[in-house]
Amino acid sequence: MASKKYLELQEYSVDELIAELAATEVDYQKMQFDHAVKGIDNPMELREMRRDIARIKTEIRRRELAEMSPEQLAKRSKIRARRRRK
Repeated sequence: MASKKYLELQEYSVDELIAELAATEVDYQKMQFDHAVKGIDNPMELREMRRDIARIKTEIRRRELAEMSPEQLAKRSKIRARRRRK
């Protein structure tokens, strides 16, 4: 089942996603520092924020792949196949 955050991210433009990613990463670093120094009330918020960052990055990458031409996708597939053989 899709989370509300994932559904919310689908409505954003690419520029908004990049801005959201930057803001979320800054908030995560601040929260991580606060947790190391004095502790935070709910440390599970760190995990949730890491997952939000991953959701945003995934959505950005999904859109990059959707914009690729068939030639670029074929080249990407060849590179991935070559990596698997090793």
